[in-house]
Amino acid sequence: MSTTEMNVPPLARVRFPRISPRAYEHPADRAAMATLRAVPGVAEGLKAVSGMFTERGERLFALASAIRTGPSQYAGLDQMRHECAEILDLPAVPNVFVARSTEANAYTIGIDEPFIVMTTGLVEALDTEGLRFVLGHEMGHALSGHAVLRTILIRLLSLQVTMSWMPAGSLGLRAVIAALREWFRKAELTCDRAGLLCTQDPAAALRAHIYLAGGTDVSEIDIPSFLEQAREYERIDDIRDSVHKLLMVEGMTHPFAVVRAAQLQRWAASEEYRAILGGDYTRRDGDAAATFTDDVASAAKSYRDSFGNSTDPLAKVFNDIGSTMSDAARTMRTKFGLD
Repeated sequence: MSTTEMNVPPLARVRFPRISPRAYEHPADRAAMATLRAVPGVAEGLKAVSGMFTERGERLFALASAIRTGPSQYAGLDQMRHECAEILDLPAVPNVFVARSTEANAYTIGIDEPFIVMTTGLVEALDTEGLRFVLGHEMGHALSGHAVLRTILIRLLSLQVTMSWMPAGSLGLRAVIAALREWFRKAELTCDRAGLLCTQDPAAALRAHIYLAGGTDVSEIDIPSFLEQAREYERIDDIRDSVHKLLMVEGMTHPFAVVRAAQLQRWAASEEYRAILGGDYTRRDGDAAATFTDDVASAAKSYRDSFGNSTDPLAKVFNDIGSTMSDAARTMRTKFGLD
């Protein structure tokens, strides 16, 4: 990322005052967040786990080992930090740190005051709009409250190592971690949408995903062929491939880069995205009126649509199971007056 490139005046971008993350959340992410909030004891358990660690230590580590952006340090990134926060109308602008690592990575961490860490491998690899997409993606984590659960996931992974000598406790912890990972894969799809709303350039988002998938020179990549890979992955009709897919994603916190790219490009072509750009979106003021049942129904529809278009044999089974479970959840919530 050159200094000249960072000095290019930003394009006129649409801003989204008071936008609720519900306006662009992936339905499965929205339902998972609602479930975690609604299940008795979960919120208390998460707070208890959080209380076992100190966020101050994590922030101090970033302060001592990385470079915090500002007017005189990574000024271009710092400018984009403020622009992304303004576009999404974040209540507070998260600090951004650049850490030395050859791995291309970025993450948001922290519960009281979330902050963003980007690696030099990522900063050096992406162009200006690609970095804006990544910053917007991380801002989406902060706005949706993902930083809380991601921080806890990191802490649970650390705790799992120390509890490995306790078979029963370790198995229970593995189940919680597996559930959090499944949620976080959907949260990544949500935040890709937030990143797109910040850059408002689908091509820039696609370039970032191509890089994450292994592209070092976009001119060497045929976009239709690249996106066809995702369609080929989704079209599998052999039960053995279905099992392989499950095993591959079990320990992952992020979806595959090619699949992410295709998902976001489809959303970029949707009426929902165009409506948001036109100012037709859910505001935070209306979040309180949303119900758990609405969230579950939205997630169930998303899975039905996704699985209905899939040739994956296991997907069809999960579609039936998911529909049954969502119907049961709605019935229970209504019966006990929890909506």
